[in-house]
Amino acid sequence: MSTRVFEGATVLITGASSGIGEAFAHNLAKRGANLILAARSQDKLGLVADELREKYRISVHVFPVDLILPDAPQQLFERIKASGLSVDVLINNAGFGKWAHFLGESLDTYEQMLSLNINALVKLTYLCVPDMLAHGKGGVINVASTAAFQPAPYIAVYSASKAFVLSFTEALAGEYQERGVRFLALCPGNTTTNFMATANANTAGMSFATPEEVAEAGLNAFVKGKSYHVHGRTNYLTSLLPRILSRAAVIRIVAGMFKNRVAPWPA
Repeated sequence: MSTRVFEGATVLITGASSGIGEAFAHNLAKRGANLILAARSQDKLGLVADELREKYRISVHVFPVDLILPDAPQQLFERIKASGLSVDVLINNAGFGKWAHFLGESLDTYEQMLSLNINALVKLTYLCVPDMLAHGKGGVINVASTAAFQPAPYIAVYSASKAFVLSFTEALAGEYQERGVRFLALCPGNTTTNFMATANANTAGMSFATPEEVAEAGLNAFVKGKSYHVHGRTNYLTSLLPRILSRAAVIRIVAGMFKNRVAPWPA
């Protein structure tokens, strides 16, 4: 795939108002892509869009949307189509997690997490891929996590949702690899975004990548035609542990890593 694959392409990014999503937007703008930005905050999206238009002279469309809502992906897609746009590359970046004892969060929180991390991602992929197949090019980047590679006590629902994203994305890569449409599961580790604050995580002593580093690595992996990419050498080596150790051993190790990074429960 050409290193100029994004030049002139129209890229839809969810969760584009901050963090990795915003970093994707800036990186793609430098590469000459036109952008469709989606997130809940219209004000934040507007600021990002104005900066990108002024700096890179590209087309940027903004669509405020709450993808947790069941009908939101369909409505977003219809609004994009009604604007005369077609998605060449989809980046499913929107998502959130909670670091907590399983019973320490509400069932409603978990339902919202699964709706955003899995359901919205699948729906947007389903809606956008037919046009890509018709053109014989383009693709999807789904933001997963290093948590996708093993069961993760204390972030059980989040890690399971990202395991779905990884498996789903790699399956589609195998299904469509001969039809010109690429699928990449991007698996970052700890990143300096709002994610940890939302997750209520104790981050003392942890190291972090920047959103810019993660976005750059993800786009480069997509260009190379990879089906998944783990950002960071240490993260990559850690992702291999389930292939070396027993599942019971991996679960014990991960439980030990996370136990002191969540609030005690019950209080």
